[in-house]
Amino acid sequence: MNRAVEGRPLRADAARNVDKIITAARACFREHGPEVPLQTIAVTAGVGPATLFRNFADKEELVLAALNRQLRRLVDPVIDEALTGPDAAEGLFRVINAVMGVASEEANLLGAVAGRRGLLAGITGELFESIAVLLGRGQGQGSLRSDISMTDLIRLLAMLIGAVDTMEAGSDAWRRPVALVEDAIRAERPDRPLPPQSPLPGTSFDTILG
Repeated sequence: MNRAVEGRPLRADAARNVDKIITAARACFREHGPEVPLQTIAVTAGVGPATLFRNFADKEELVLAALNRQLRRLVDPVIDEALTGPDAAEGLFRVINAVMGVASEEANLLGAVAGRRGLLAGITGELFESIAVLLGRGQGQGSLRSDISMTDLIRLLAMLIGAVDTMEAGSDAWRRPVALVEDAIRAERPDRPLPPQSPLPGTSFDTILG
């Protein structure tokens, strides 16, 4: 695993290069898709290939670091707030919403690691631990179904993230399936309408499916 993901201290100049490479990677994946060459990322970052490979052995490590940074930046603060909040179920779904926001915004990054479960384990361990705490608290508070297990929740979250492939990248179309999952695992179904339906991009099914 590269030092950027492991969190080992880097010299100031090396840390700047890592930041430039990750920023360039996110931009290049968004513009060119999951198959963007590492050479393109290096050129965009303004560094040489040797600098890129000194920090990231391959594309998979770079993708992992980029996803890790976005989760740390956008999801960790939500987790901290959820763990200190009084309503565990509300906190749980704030965390899920934050994860889904990253998944949608970084759809091309996710596409580059599709099917590589081992890669994602390094950036989801702490996330799952926090979700497990919120699940247990919510069940203790009576707001979440007592028969839902952490295994169920991991699979539901994986399905939600997988559903991003059926949505426009960067959209909030994930809010409707998240609401359906919330209906399924709360002890009492929330009294609110579902978020609006969004079209399936690139298909002609919308008029049939409704």
